[in-house]
Amino acid sequence: MKRALGVSVYPDHSDIEKDKAYLKKASECGFSRIFMSMLEVTEGKEVVKERFKSLISYAKSLGYETILDVAPNIFDELQISYDDLTFFYETGADGIRLDVGFDGNKEAKLTFNPFELAIELNMSNDVAYLDNILTYEANVPFLYGCHNFYPQEGTALPYDFFERCSVRFKKHGIRTAAFINSQAGTIGPWDVNDGLPTLEMHRHLPVDIQTKHLFATGLIDDVIIGNAYASDEELELLGSLNRYQLEFAVEFTKDASKVEKEITLTEQHFRRGDITDQVVRSTEVRKKYKNEANPAHENTQEFQVGDVVIGNDSFGKYKNELQIVLQPHSDDRKNKVGQITEKELLLLDFVKPWTKFRFKEK
Repeated sequence: MKRALGVSVYPDHSDIEKDKAYLKKASECGFSRIFMSMLEVTEGKEVVKERFKSLISYAKSLGYETILDVAPNIFDELQISYDDLTFFYETGADGIRLDVGFDGNKEAKLTFNPFELAIELNMSNDVAYLDNILTYEANVPFLYGCHNFYPQEGTALPYDFFERCSVRFKKHGIRTAAFINSQAGTIGPWDVNDGLPTLEMHRHLPVDIQTKHLFATGLIDDVIIGNAYASDEELELLGSLNRYQLEFAVEFTKDASKVEKEITLTEQHFRRGDITDQVVRSTEVRKKYKNEANPAHENTQEFQVGDVVIGNDSFGKYKNELQIVLQPHSDDRKNKVGQITEKELLLLDFVKPWTKFRFKEK
């Protein structure tokens, strides 16, 4: 399944022209999905419809898919029935997100709505909610899953719980999404906004590391910035990110040679299938560079977790093999050529047997 980047907008709390400018910039950076909040209504039904229609129409012209986040009170306030989704279709939305669940049969019936609107479910529950819906023969191509975000510091999901919830959806091939937190955004749906991530561990991390982490899990298809507005720099950073394999940011040592930098930056690396706990081994590169000299340097210290090392001239057949250190050790037959940035060390847990990865100079 293709992976997408998304942004969130809050028309009840923002200016439509600012929203449009934000969507245009994000579109230029490769974003293609919108989470649009419709959690409160302060105007009449037709006024609300036209306001959202205007913004969604503009988004469509930029190629976006828009999912409306709707609360149960909206249906009451606008006198809309779950059995008739005409109102949402007329706004131009591509789907609606249900923050609360029903009996399973109702959700399944909603996926057969005549407008082919996607029905997005709340993923942040480790219960057999999805399984129940599927037993009612839901129209699976129109069933999505999306985690919650958490505006209050300390209340977002722990990773192990997030993983269990996500597996429940991913094992059925359901399209999945989760939220990351812009460090520049100040707008959300509520009056408390300590950031809007799905995972608590992400709250204060740079956006690119949050996104790399979610994609690396293999459990999330779409990564959405939860708060608005992300900075231009954040949007551009995510737009240039590799969505389909891990790409570590590496800081080279001052003595790293041209050959070592070439091995690190230009080659497609993968971890050997017969793994070891001490290092991640990328062994194919040593064959290509077997005739390239590699004098010893920075080879006498104890290597630390996240160090990138390459075999030097004294390492025989292992000369020019690249490794990422997983356990501190010493070996003067290896040169330290750089290190993965500290905040990216959490990504090492996702380098499994045969995992493909690359490096990008920080």
